[in-house]
Amino acid sequence: MEDFYKILGVNENATQDEIKKAYRKLAVEHHPDKGGDESQFKKISEAYDTIGDPDKRSQYDNQRRSPFGGFNPFGDMFANMQHRQRKRAVPDKIIEVIIGAVESFKGGEKTITYSRNHKCGGCNGDGGEKVTCSTCNGDGFITQQIGTGLFTQIMRQPCNSCGGKGFTYKTTCGTCHGNTTTSNIETITIKLPHGIDEGQFLKVQGKGDFKDGMYGNLVIKVKIQPEGDFEKSLDDLIFNAYFDLTTIKNDKIIVPHPLGEISIKLPEVFDTSKPLRVRGKGYHNRGDLYIKLFVKFKR
Repeated sequence: MEDFYKILGVNENATQDEIKKAYRKLAVEHHPDKGGDESQFKKISEAYDTIGDPDKRSQYDNQRRSPFGGFNPFGDMFANMQHRQRKRAVPDKIIEVIIGAVESFKGGEKTITYSRNHKCGGCNGDGGEKVTCSTCNGDGFITQQIGTGLFTQIMRQPCNSCGGKGFTYKTTCGTCHGNTTTSNIETITIKLPHGIDEGQFLKVQGKGDFKDGMYGNLVIKVKIQPEGDFEKSLDDLIFNAYFDLTTIKNDKIIVPHPLGEISIKLPEVFDTSKPLRVRGKGYHNRGDLYIKLFVKFKR
């Protein structure tokens, strides 16, 4: 069982704020976009996702204190067996979808368009008129005997005549030319969860490519980009605010937020090179809202 406290470099009695600070420091240090190690970044993110949430942290701590240390030998054994039984023959189709910072914060429905291999309508996905391979008699494999006497070895290998399929085509489909599929543009609507993160994957069952008589799954990798004056930085929401000198002289300013406008009282003295911070207004109720102030004026 992974020691998430050790990964983040904090002790078991660390406060949530200490865990958050440790995560931010390590995430910046190991972020792939800044030349960090991607595998280490994933470990750091997984650790923070667990012990950075009070409820998940409590469950994790209970598992660590159990006699098995969170490991169930029988459960793991049967889980592996079930995984092998459920293994799909059709690989997942992976696409990348770009969404905005506000869109990722709020979540909701999003319509996407992608290229997909559908079952050919001309041959119903058969590729043409099939006949049993005369070389392997439909088995897809041939058996060869190598050597003699005590040194005889029996080898089983895919049939060269049919490529291991067990059949050949008497005639191929005029639509797909034996490929069994045709390429089409697909449009679907997916649901983005609130606060979805960069690099997160969403799976849509049965919306992948057609192959070997069945459809695979569609896997969507999320990429987040700035949207308007908003940016996403780990769990924090960044807003780039542009004001004139008259507005800056006021006691407070009004800034937009995905959940509604926020009134912020300005300090008597502040440095525009340092962003204003509003706690708890970032992602997952863990991150913060940072407001970068830019002053516009005419000479």
